[in-house]
Amino acid sequence: MKKLFLVCLTAFVLSSCFKQTPVLQSEVLSIAVPSSVGLAETRLDRIDSMLTYAVSENKIPGAVALIARHGKIVYYKAFGMADNTSKTNMELDHIFRIASQSKAITSTAVMMLWEEGKFNLDDPISKYIPEFGDAQLLESFNEADSSYTTKPANNQITIRNLLTHTSGIGYGQIDSDVRFKKLYAKAGIVDLFTTEDVAIADNIKKLAKLPLHHNPGEKFTYSEGLDVLGYFVEIMSGMPFDEFLKTRIFEPLNMHDTQFYLPESKYERLVTVQTKEGNEWIKYPVTFYDTDYPKTGAKRFFSGGAGLSSTAKDYATFLQMYLNKGELNGVRLLSRTTVETILTNQIPYISENIEMSHGLAFALVDKKKHDLGGNSSEGTFEWGGYFNTQYFADPKEDILAVLLKQTQKVNDDTAGKFRILVNQAIAD
Repeated sequence: MKKLFLVCLTAFVLSSCFKQTPVLQSEVLSIAVPSSVGLAETRLDRIDSMLTYAVSENKIPGAVALIARHGKIVYYKAFGMADNTSKTNMELDHIFRIASQSKAITSTAVMMLWEEGKFNLDDPISKYIPEFGDAQLLESFNEADSSYTTKPANNQITIRNLLTHTSGIGYGQIDSDVRFKKLYAKAGIVDLFTTEDVAIADNIKKLAKLPLHHNPGEKFTYSEGLDVLGYFVEIMSGMPFDEFLKTRIFEPLNMHDTQFYLPESKYERLVTVQTKEGNEWIKYPVTFYDTDYPKTGAKRFFSGGAGLSSTAKDYATFLQMYLNKGELNGVRLLSRTTVETILTNQIPYISENIEMSHGLAFALVDKKKHDLGGNSSEGTFEWGGYFNTQYFADPKEDILAVLLKQTQKVNDDTAGKFRILVNQAIAD
């Protein structure tokens, strides 16, 4: 009996050992001197000169720039004004509308649910949102009254199509095809942001009835497919989309300044969206959307493709999780293998005829783009936002960079120069 007890005890101890969760080593982003991570401080000073000049020459009203390498922040500075009319200086903790930078966060939520075995990436979205079951292509369009005819699509939209912008869904107001601008407007589709009392479920069900640009998987068409996936996250998780992001991503990563709508206590930290009138910066006027949407109105529409606001530090934290292969500060959101899949170009497996490099959450730098210079290493993941925000993260060099501005209808060259200056500072 004693021998049997010892055998059982030994088996239990061994079993417990094998079931232990692996120890996670990474830390939250912390401040370090550039030389400690192989960056030259004198070369980073060139970014100061470039952004200071851009502000002084009225190319931009202001910006916040952050660079981190090996999990250490080595450059974190604010330039210019957050609001020129009120003479409000830009500060490091100011909050920006990140618009399409929301897409990677929504994609991450989708992949977290995928890891739970809730669906397959090549499932048709109509399996979960039946309104998409009758996929149609635009056949004819009447300019006079925006009426149209359709024909059946060759196949159904898959979840992978939505993640990679190959679904055929358009983008209404910012669509390159004027027919779809009119078509979406007539149907009352909310494309980006709204202060109106609209739920994403209602918006997506209306969108599902509209024709596609092309057969799913046939082309790359930038779309509001990530809004569809925001609603999909609600369906698969049984939680409101904003609550899922808050409890499953933002709180675990300590991204406390990332949200769809701001509480009143944060209103003063929101950077004004500005445009030029003559040579003066003014607040961008209300057009088909109101730029005050993060702090006014119904605060009910959760756009997975464009609705979030954040800070440079918060978004860098999100990117660092990816550079750490799915984990940060002892919190694992994704497995290493899932991150590898997300950061692999999916387009060749969808179509041989699409010239694009896009994973399941980000655009990717391919060999050609790397070889042309100034675009970081092959495999770098990147994107930007409608209000002039940019980021990239380079797994090979283990470096990330975020540049946040808030302008509309203004062209400036700071994004491209910033990227060159980040990479030229690597000195190891």
